[in-house]
Amino acid sequence: MLRRSRFLFIGVGINAALLLSGCAATTTPAATLASPPASSTAARAGYPITADNCGTSVTVAAAPERIVSIKSSATELLLALGLGDRIVGSAFLDGPLPESLAAAGANLTVISDFLPGQEAVLGLNPDFIYGGWESNFSADGVGERPALEALGVGTYVSPAACKGDSMPNPLTFDTVFAEIDEAGAIFGATDAAAKLVSGLQSDLAALKPTATDTTALWYSSGTTTPYVGAGIGSPEMIMDAAGLTNIFADVSDTWTSAGWESIIEANPSVIVLVDATWNTAASKIAHLESDPATQVLDAVKNQRYIILPFAATEAGIRNVEATASTISQLAALDE
Repeated sequence: MLRRSRFLFIGVGINAALLLSGCAATTTPAATLASPPASSTAARAGYPITADNCGTSVTVAAAPERIVSIKSSATELLLALGLGDRIVGSAFLDGPLPESLAAAGANLTVISDFLPGQEAVLGLNPDFIYGGWESNFSADGVGERPALEALGVGTYVSPAACKGDSMPNPLTFDTVFAEIDEAGAIFGATDAAAKLVSGLQSDLAALKPTATDTTALWYSSGTTTPYVGAGIGSPEMIMDAAGLTNIFADVSDTWTSAGWESIIEANPSVIVLVDATWNTAASKIAHLESDPATQVLDAVKNQRYIILPFAATEAGIRNVEATASTISQLAALDE
């Protein structure tokens, strides 16, 4: 598959200047990206790198050594690239690590089950923060990106989660694979990234979706007003690759709020349920099967549910796995 590189190699360093507003004076800022704590000549090979990330120019002068990861997608990618020893703290994990990464992440330091504050993050003296969402980088969160850069702390957001003009439209597996390549270049793990992408591409190519016109609802959360997968994000990407027809494919968004009336009118053949600790698949099934309005749905009457873990449904290294699981579960329902 074709992946377009977004890297520019330049010789421009970054000067640390201003302190984060509201941060304790005792916090020791990380070394600047122009003079990173690289432990070897290899850590500087191929640097500096500049990438356009969600409309923000990110310059990295050497492979980051002290990384804070926010969200499962970021943490799992770093672990898959063999960079677990560089993660000084993780937060806002969406569920347990997959079995394939359990050993690599056994010693993760989880600083918060939710979005941590600036003080907790900067107390770890990071030189880089990798976030799964743009909203992670806010004054109420880990800090705003320009202020962190001024402290010499690099930042990177999963490109799949970019908003505005930088939002992928639509998200594709090529977009996901390009992020892996980009992260590999930023974190000094290009070979591991290339190997990971090659394996995922092979796994994706080997999938054989059921060739049927099976309509589906991607049900993420909500009861009175359900939050569902729309037409340009990871839900659509996974469903399309699995041979499902998303009933909200014509909505130009990643996820959207919908009315039960429109869902009942569409009467999907199957319902994909996102299983999260804060909103389990079981709780959604209980709602669907107890509410007179949704009891009439064919998928509910016939219990045609596909269940996917939340962490595998956001853009990341587990999307191919989620697609394979969707195909497998659909085949079991059709037996």
